[in-house]
Amino acid sequence: MGALLNIGPFAAYLFGDNSRMKNFLILTSFVLAFGWATVAQAAHVDTFGSGANAFDIDFVTIGNPGNADDATGSPNPAGKVDSTYRIGTYEISRDMITKANAEGSLGITLQDMTSFGGNGADKPATGVSWFEAAQFVNWLNTDSGSTPAYKFNGGSFELWTPGDAGYNPDNLFRNSQAKYFLPSADEWYKAAFYNAGTGTYGDYPTANGLVPTAVPSGTIANTAVFGQSGATGPADITQAGGLSPYGTMGQGGNVWEWEETDFDLVNDSSSSARGVRGGDWVDDSNNLSSSNRS
Repeated sequence: MGALLNIGPFAAYLFGDNSRMKNFLILTSFVLAFGWATVAQAAHVDTFGSGANAFDIDFVTIGNPGNADDATGSPNPAGKVDSTYRIGTYEISRDMITKANAEGSLGITLQDMTSFGGNGADKPATGVSWFEAAQFVNWLNTDSGSTPAYKFNGGSFELWTPGDAGYNPDNLFRNSQAKYFLPSADEWYKAAFYNAGTGTYGDYPTANGLVPTAVPSGTIANTAVFGQSGATGPADITQAGGLSPYGTMGQGGNVWEWEETDFDLVNDSSSSARGVRGGDWVDDSNNLSSSNRS
């Protein structure tokens, strides 16, 4: 989430080119999205790397293409996606980044979480900038023989242009030939809040769509990791609360997550602020809701 990114325990916003900064207040993780899903791929595990650096990412299918938008959240409207896709079941872990760094020489640095619950391998990969998340996604694509999702010239992020294979005039960030990508604002929103069984949107990414019960960790339905002390830290990615109707975990609480999409919803600038969603383990329930996008 796409893969989701986490943003840290205190309120902090990224403006303009500051999204390149590694701010200790910004503890970002992410989920991955995957194109071209089929019904048979309702739940699927993809493997990356090799040998001691191999790791798996679990995906769930987000079907029901052409669903209606939600007109009650932020942004408004939001959530309509015209294709079937897969999204990461869990946030990206520290172990995944560490192994990708070793295998692909990515050089992504992680926030030291010693004071916030520790640096366990299965903790979410906090402290990752949007640009580092994009480079991680690119490596997942090339490791699996696919086209990079995002265009970099050395260390500089650029927009795809009409002369590039895979150019999509509706999204200058994402190459249409890529297999893995960060979730757009609508892809993230649908996976979190839409209930295909009822054709309606919940206010929270819980099975019943209602405000969750706050827990420090666990998998009980209609719970989420929020309202905790800073020292508690986020839960392991597989213990980050109950599931959304589609079966994702941690889209509410635990850590903030990066969207692919510009905060202004127009992917036309290489350096503008990106959207983040979902709240973290310290936040109150308002930051977990469909009405909160930062």
